[in-house]
Order: sequence, then C-alpha cells, then structure tokens
Amino acid sequence: MTTFDDRENAYENKFARDEELKFKSMARRNRLLGQWAADKLGKSGEEAEAYAREVVRADFDEPGDEDVFRKVKGDLDAAGIAVSEDEIRQTMRRLLVEAAEQIEAGR
Repeated sequence: MTTFDDRENAYENKFARDEELKFKSMARRNRLLGQWAADKLGKSGEEAEAYAREVVRADFDEPGDEDVFRKVKGDLDAAGIAVSEDEIRQTMRRLLVEAAEQIEAGR
C-alpha cells in the first residue's frame, strides 16, 4: 500500500468512528431526555424506562430532532405540565453533551 492509501483508509476509519459516536450519542441523548421527561410526568421505575424507550423510538419517525422534540413537548402539554420549548431544546443540547461524554468514558 502507498502512503496515500494508508491516509485514505485512516480518513475512512475516522469518519466511520465519528458517525458511530454521533448515532450512539443521539440515541443515548434521547434516552436521557425520555428519563428527564418521565420524571416531569411523574413516572418512575419500569414506567419511566418504557417512556424513555418510546422517546428513543420517536427519533426514527423522520430525520433530525423535531420528531423527538414534538413527542416530549406533546406529552408534557397533554399532561398539563408547563415546560417551554426553549427549556426542552436546552435540555436536549445539554444531554447530548452528557451522552457523548458518557460514551467516550465507556459508560
């Protein structure tokens, strides 16, 4: 192999690792968001875990974060719990950072 081939393989491997980290971070963020919302909804134990799984599944409805946002916002609104759009979006950003840190730390 040439140096160019080695370099190309290194870039491809890095891209694959970055994409895997991104996917895992988003899924973990959605689970953490589901747990956060479950707490606000008064759910605990298995009921909270089941709700967190629902939030993770909501992410497969369409590309991007809006499907997850709508799920959580809609459920909180339906329960009469006043949480602003801004608070949910800030929580999503904070939990994404937390999720990536957890994954990189091997947790």
